[in-house]
Amino acid sequence: MRRPLNLVLSAAVLAMGVLGAGAVAADDAAPVKIGYAIARSGPWAPGAQSTQEPNYLLWAEQVNAAGGLNVNGVKRKVELIGYDDRSDTETVVRTYEKLMTVDKVDLILPPWGTNANFAVAPLANRYKYPIVAPTALSRDLVNRKLPYFFCILQQADRMVGAAVDMMAKNGIKTAGAIYMDELFGMETKAAFEAETKKAGIQVLDMKAVPLGTNDLSGVLQSMKAKNPDAFVAFTYPPESILASKQSKEIAFNPKVFFGAVGIAFPLYRDVMGPAAEGVAGMGLWNKSVNAAGAAYYEAHTKKFGKEPEHWGSAVTYASLQVLQKAVEAVGLDREKIQKYVASNKFDTLIGPVEFKGSENVATPGSVGQWQQGQFQIVWPQDRATAKFLMPKPAWQ
Repeated sequence: MRRPLNLVLSAAVLAMGVLGAGAVAADDAAPVKIGYAIARSGPWAPGAQSTQEPNYLLWAEQVNAAGGLNVNGVKRKVELIGYDDRSDTETVVRTYEKLMTVDKVDLILPPWGTNANFAVAPLANRYKYPIVAPTALSRDLVNRKLPYFFCILQQADRMVGAAVDMMAKNGIKTAGAIYMDELFGMETKAAFEAETKKAGIQVLDMKAVPLGTNDLSGVLQSMKAKNPDAFVAFTYPPESILASKQSKEIAFNPKVFFGAVGIAFPLYRDVMGPAAEGVAGMGLWNKSVNAAGAAYYEAHTKKFGKEPEHWGSAVTYASLQVLQKAVEAVGLDREKIQKYVASNKFDTLIGPVEFKGSENVATPGSVGQWQQGQFQIVWPQDRATAKFLMPKPAWQ
């Protein structure tokens, strides 16, 4: 196991109200130790390092710059203890069990992705460590009713339902789809099949693709031959970019081109260039969505030299706001934190958050789309920052 990254961070703080008023500074107080494992290497790393760990670092820096986390009226610095999980589920489990039973950290933060969270959720429940997970997309996991595990991310049926609703209300009649051959892909595939059936959209083709594939040309040629109105890819960042590049190469350009993880990343726009125009995907946030957005955008961009991505990044920061507000309300008693998170409504970067069981029921599914270099929220219409552009322009 690699050595931990121990961080007691300090820097300029956002004017975002990251710390509760009335706390007394205590420089000699013990730090609040917060542990996690995250992918810094392996196939999960592009998502984890775009979405999750940067926000852990940013949040800790902001809290410490304001004097620390308010625990029972005393400001205590945050110490992050992070390990590389190497994109390996066994490493995830071993690391979290060590953090909980040997290191005995005060709190834990979740790993990246559905698979890793599936592995950690039972541990969190066994050892009573509340987790607010920003990248766990699994209705099955929600339905397990583990009281210490909270999914703040909108679940597959909500996200896919928003995309299918958008398509149906814009005249889409047929679709083709690919999906990752693992938990996330199978969950979104099942939701897509159910939602398209309800909407009267005919699915002409549906194919599984393996994690780490480096060629989708044959699958895409088959999709193109069927001429669907919409193409959907329930994929991770490398595969989302690959599907887009190879679709451009073969001039596969349906009216709607929709992808999942990675489409909302600035990296996608940077790699695809003008060809990103009109590509839609899972995403819920940009800096125009609410008043806190511009401050968060500026802070993230200043610290990391790049803008945050437009889906899980803001959700990750919101998960930390939830955890912080719970600690400020009840201290570090984890049973009390669990009860507080389960029974309160939170005002966050992504808007209101409220849990029913393990699920955040306050945040609707949504769709974003690249338009003139900006990732705009286009569905549902009452949350939109721009109108949905259809048909998608020709690949540039």
